[in-house]
Amino acid sequence: MNIVVFTGAGVSRESGLKTFRDSEDGLWEGHDVEAVASIRGWWKDPQRVLDFYNVRRREVIKAEPNAAHRAIAELEKNHDVIVITQNVDDLHERAGSTYVIHLHGEVLKAKAADGAIGGSIEWREDLNLGHMHPLTKNQLRPDIVWFGEGLPKLDEAMDIALAEDVDILIVVGTTLNVYPAAYVATETKAKRVFVVDPAPPELPVRNLTVVKEAATTGVRQVVDELLSLA
Repeated sequence: MNIVVFTGAGVSRESGLKTFRDSEDGLWEGHDVEAVASIRGWWKDPQRVLDFYNVRRREVIKAEPNAAHRAIAELEKNHDVIVITQNVDDLHERAGSTYVIHLHGEVLKAKAADGAIGGSIEWREDLNLGHMHPLTKNQLRPDIVWFGEGLPKLDEAMDIALAEDVDILIVVGTTLNVYPAAYVATETKAKRVFVVDPAPPELPVRNLTVVKEAATTGVRQVVDELLSLA
């Protein structure tokens, strides 16, 4: 079967990683979201933004994939699986998933701040002003999609998620409040859809199965069912 898995913060949260979606007061780890997660924030105070993501990068490196990440990777034993994630960590990859599309970027990568060619590069150390892209010699910034920027991977994700040959869509740990990323789920043509979340979002699609569980337990249930069908 062709399976698409769409994941959000609820998956990484169970590995100890928080996002601004955990807060209702506009603060992310004590920081104003607009100041540290927008292109305007970068223009105003780039070192503050770099400092913020240096902490996030260290947290991701210390974190470990959880049971949900591992169960999703396990699906590849018997099925063709593509993961589309809103998360910027590499926990899906470390769990064993081989095809992962990061809609909002990757915190363990960096790119030229002025958009110059050269592409993104792996970056696991602290990133500061004066760190330059090795090819373009331009200032580096986190390879993160901030507020005020487009989603460079959206077209690829939509082409995959909305294809007629998708048999299963699994939606895990996302409120589906972030657009246009949420179109991956709301516009799906998948023959069957699973939603795993303790407080599942409304999803007006046919053949919907809702699992009101945390990611680590709910994904296991779904994966066991799908592996039994192989």
